[in-house]
Amino acid sequence: MELYNTLTRTQEEFAPQDDPITMYVCGITPYDDAHLGHAMSIVIFDVLRRYLEWRGRSVRLVYNFTDIDDKMIARANRLGITVADLADEQINRFQQEWSELDIRPADAHPRATEEIPQMLEMIEGLIQSEMAYPSGGDVYYRVQRQEGYGKLSNRSLDDMIAGARTEITDQKEHPMDFALWKAAKPGEPSWESPWGPGRPGWHIECSAMSLRYLGEQIDLHGGGMDLIFPHHENEIAQSEAFTGREPFVRHWVHNAMMQLGTEKMSKSVGNIISLRHGLDTYGPDALRLFVLNGHYRSPLTYSHEALEAAKNGADRLLGAMEAELVAGDGDHDVETPRQAFIAAMDDDLGAPQALAVLYGLAREINRSRDEGKPAGAARELLRELGGVLGLQFVPLESQTDAAPFIELLVGLRTELREKREFALADEVRDRLAELGVTLEDKREGTSWRSAPPPSKDAATLEADTPLSKVESTLRF
Repeated sequence: MELYNTLTRTQEEFAPQDDPITMYVCGITPYDDAHLGHAMSIVIFDVLRRYLEWRGRSVRLVYNFTDIDDKMIARANRLGITVADLADEQINRFQQEWSELDIRPADAHPRATEEIPQMLEMIEGLIQSEMAYPSGGDVYYRVQRQEGYGKLSNRSLDDMIAGARTEITDQKEHPMDFALWKAAKPGEPSWESPWGPGRPGWHIECSAMSLRYLGEQIDLHGGGMDLIFPHHENEIAQSEAFTGREPFVRHWVHNAMMQLGTEKMSKSVGNIISLRHGLDTYGPDALRLFVLNGHYRSPLTYSHEALEAAKNGADRLLGAMEAELVAGDGDHDVETPRQAFIAAMDDDLGAPQALAVLYGLAREINRSRDEGKPAGAARELLRELGGVLGLQFVPLESQTDAAPFIELLVGLRTELREKREFALADEVRDRLAELGVTLEDKREGTSWRSAPPPSKDAATLEADTPLSKVESTLRF
């Protein structure tokens, strides 16, 4: 298999040295709901892992959560809750959505706040080797002493200074020195350290986690292209300086960003489409097809039309899986499409070409159905290859039809609250909750998400469709 290596800027053979293959993927900062940009990254690396395992390799995957940083602290303060409670709520929600997307859990999901001892050990080691220095309760890494610093992003220190928004401070020896440890500020969570109470810098957490769970050198490190600099550049510097071993990572794989218009989809920008909305509206298979229809190194532009096309594609594949066929395998050539699928995936994870193989199988199955011929072998291959891409081949089971009515009720409740008719507004909220719809009041407005309704007997569940239930609520 060949993969593009960001470090060498070439497509080259992926030649892991370990068994299992060691793979680290940078996870989210759980300060708000996950969006489709997050789905893009986790789908891509889930498919890469699935494909490697399908080809007979074992993989040990670590996916972290950055559960302490400025954004976590600011949002927790706005909500009036602890950072830990915010992290728990958001991570649980994200993992539920992850499960619906059929993302296989990683072998380890470490949180930054649970790895403080390992980070302190690394920081102390870097200070002892004079690659880092304490200053005013902070600890900084000396980038000028790192030979080859900038090799991942292919930038010199002068270029970095010219293009970066560096903080001017007397505490740093060089403008590009980055924080390994930050002194505590009033009201912020903190941990004890040899340099006083504080919290870790962003970059040190991933180095400490990969070292603890995967060893001093790893086969593959993944993440979004926006992490190449400074995050991954700094990971390389501190990891190689601490262990004395190069390379820290043999193969760097970065996915492009999802865009809404011309801007990257980002929570900080505010131009996000939530993962929850995508799952409820289009379904997990459509979201996967939306991501995989483009190459992972090419920007993916969000549009309703593109997601509708992906949903139609998911319906086509589902239709082939559910087609009524004559019993028997048939005489379809299944080895040729299998090899075409492998060739596509071996060529820098060519998912669009791999999907073309699946659509070709679906056409063969539908043709056999129309001609009254068996096609069992083709369907089994479609199921197998679809599984490699994480497709579940299940119909969309959500409140899609009910969504406009739910939005209407949410708007009505907002108007009632503005008129201070709180009792009636609470009744709308409670009736929706009975139907499995949870409302979340935020400063920017009220959002909703669906969840399984309270347990009912089988007869009641069979009689109540999502649309009919919401129509009854409209008559409150």
